[in-house]
Amino acid sequence: MATSADPYPSAGDPAAGGTLVLGGTGKTGRRVAARLSARGLPVRIGSRSGTPPFDWTDPATWAAAVAGIEAMYVVYSPDLSFPAAAPAVRSVCETAVRAGVRRVVLLSQRGEDAVLPSEHAVQESGAAWTILRVSWFDQNFSEDYLDGAVRRGEVALPAGTVAEPFIDADDIADVAVAALTSDQHSGRIYDLTGPRLLTFADATAEISRAADREITYRPLTAEAYAAGLAAAGIPADYVTLVTELICHGLDGRNSYTTDDVQHVLGRPATDFTDYVRTAAATGIWST
Repeated sequence: MATSADPYPSAGDPAAGGTLVLGGTGKTGRRVAARLSARGLPVRIGSRSGTPPFDWTDPATWAAAVAGIEAMYVVYSPDLSFPAAAPAVRSVCETAVRAGVRRVVLLSQRGEDAVLPSEHAVQESGAAWTILRVSWFDQNFSEDYLDGAVRRGEVALPAGTVAEPFIDADDIADVAVAALTSDQHSGRIYDLTGPRLLTFADATAEISRAADREITYRPLTAEAYAAGLAAAGIPADYVTLVTELICHGLDGRNSYTTDDVQHVLGRPATDFTDYVRTAAATGIWST
């Protein structure tokens, strides 16, 4: 599909009536919102603290959040593979389409069958749709989740020597904005990856060099990972769900790259080394 130097056309923009960004305070959502706002497009943040508020667990908040909106970026919390996700995504999309939403972009997961019901809900909503499948974000090492582990000097995960095509959250946001503001991405499923595969040992070694301090990777068994979650006070049912999610996603099924970022944006995906250099310069990994 042809791309232009500017993948975000503003003339006749279908999102000109407003875009609701669900998960608008998260890693990709806040980047999507910032990019739309920078282009002068109206944005509504969909979160419990938004105006009006949006809460995935409270259907009474949905109608007001989608009112007057034409496009919607959907990030389900806590995770799209969880059992509650598909019914909620379907109901929110139905509510949104009844209110006049014409385009839905869903952040989904690579190699995960449990997310397919949510993808089908979006595809069957009656809106023009685009699905973005991703796996591990670069920013997992610097924004929540693993940032504390990196600062402590050790990342421990049940990943073995599996290689991942780490994807930059800025690339995801750029693709999402392109899909939210152009008809050319309707009906497409994009499999977004970084440009190369790295093991978690490779990734932590790159971070260690950039941060100029020792940061190591320690592979865990699934049982040890689950025990760590339980020791941290995580509820037992959530421990099971998270452990299964992590181990399932790190079994090698996503150990390949694609050129979908290049295809949509007309530029290569951001390399992990470039992400690490930028993140290290902020001092995020200093002790």
